[in-house]
Amino acid sequence: MRSTPNGVGMVVLKVNPMEQPGSLPSTSSQVAPLLRFKNVTVSFNDRPALIDVSFELPAGETRVVFGAAGSGKTVLLKTAIGLIRPDAGQVYLFGQNITTLREEDQYAWRQRVGVLFQEGGLFDSLTVEENVAYPLLYQRERKPAPSEVEAQVKEALTFVDLAQTMEKYPAELSGGMRRRVGIARAAVSKPPLMLYDSPTAGLDPITAYHIMVLLIRQRDTRNATSIAVTYRHQDGHLMANYIYDIPTGKLQRSDKARKQTRFLILKQGRLIFEGSESELQSSTDPYVAKFARKKTRS
Repeated sequence: MRSTPNGVGMVVLKVNPMEQPGSLPSTSSQVAPLLRFKNVTVSFNDRPALIDVSFELPAGETRVVFGAAGSGKTVLLKTAIGLIRPDAGQVYLFGQNITTLREEDQYAWRQRVGVLFQEGGLFDSLTVEENVAYPLLYQRERKPAPSEVEAQVKEALTFVDLAQTMEKYPAELSGGMRRRVGIARAAVSKPPLMLYDSPTAGLDPITAYHIMVLLIRQRDTRNATSIAVTYRHQDGHLMANYIYDIPTGKLQRSDKARKQTRFLILKQGRLIFEGSESELQSSTDPYVAKFARKKTRS
């Protein structure tokens, strides 16, 4: 990894000559936000995990979610795809109110979302190839041919530079490699919405940076709408200020990323801040200030 004059590392990745910016979501997805929370409250044993949370995520945009441990970040992601049903309020996924849908009816909407679980969330008893193929093999509406599954798995693993690990098991991989396999599994079906739960947690700074490059590359080459839950300010800073340049295979600063990225901060289940990085930097709230670097180098 080389360091740029501004102190941000620069990574050069192998660029697939066929890699092109992805197609925008369907017209209906452009009219309605891909994800919308309306006054959502979630409780466990009468203890609130989310309290009256409202926000929207339009197609093509990014939300970076900060918050202390136990603030509701993971609960928010699980509620977004119907794994947790809210006690009050509504969740709209691709314009559909999934709050009152039966579990079997939610699946068609849920499978259009790619999720990177904490620490990758891989199945230890399955090989890397089998882990990445899992979302394709267990679709309810469509059963792809084995040759199609193999091709998509190879493409997803090549994207994260792990095509050589198909026959290995998760225990044989490093933490960073397991996280990259998790990204490949989340993205293998090329979903329009990606949710990342603590993608860099427990990783050293260099490995964490490489993971963020992959997330930005995924966002920009496939026009994926994204939510990233993280505790690292640098993760949000990269997503809010850099784009992936296909011809050079490098990150480049861009106003476009800044305009399409907003930050959410949760505190004890309440959404207490939503705004741009500059608004985050200028906040005088002591809790919000914990997640901002007042002198971030540009």
